[in-house]
Amino acid sequence: MGTIRSVSSHLLPADGSSNDWVALTDRTLDVGVAYEWALHPSCGAVVVFSGTVRDHADGRDDVTHLTYEAYEDKAIARMAEIIAEARRQWPAIVRVAMLHRVGRLSLLESSVLVVVSSPHRPEAFEAGRFCIDALKVAVPIWKQEEWSEGTDWGTGAHDIGSVPRS
Repeated sequence: MGTIRSVSSHLLPADGSSNDWVALTDRTLDVGVAYEWALHPSCGAVVVFSGTVRDHADGRDDVTHLTYEAYEDKAIARMAEIIAEARRQWPAIVRVAMLHRVGRLSLLESSVLVVVSSPHRPEAFEAGRFCIDALKVAVPIWKQEEWSEGTDWGTGAHDIGSVPRS
């Protein structure tokens, strides 16, 4: 699987003027901070998707925690590529954040946030869904599940694909 080198120790974009925010971090993802960042005077819609750690997976009851690993350089590049494709398909979107946790996460913690703002809700919803779906197939991030019967890599694992294009 991938290895974690260094991960972002900050949870805000390095450049405050950027409308894109991509990060891998070992810190807690703050939904409120991501939402506030996405607000923009030209936007009437902010869509927030938060993927959280649940207590089960296919055939695995009593999941206690997940551990995420990522190939950091490739993961960051792929997330940026996904945002670029979203902007191509929905040119009206204004701010896009794709944030993913690495390391050990407990039940109910957010493992991934996708936040999209746009002037109108259809573009925000569509772009947000595209971003999370593309992340799941095209970004080299893996999860290991620990449950009552053992530990293993997440079910439904697949080869890393390319960013979907319309």
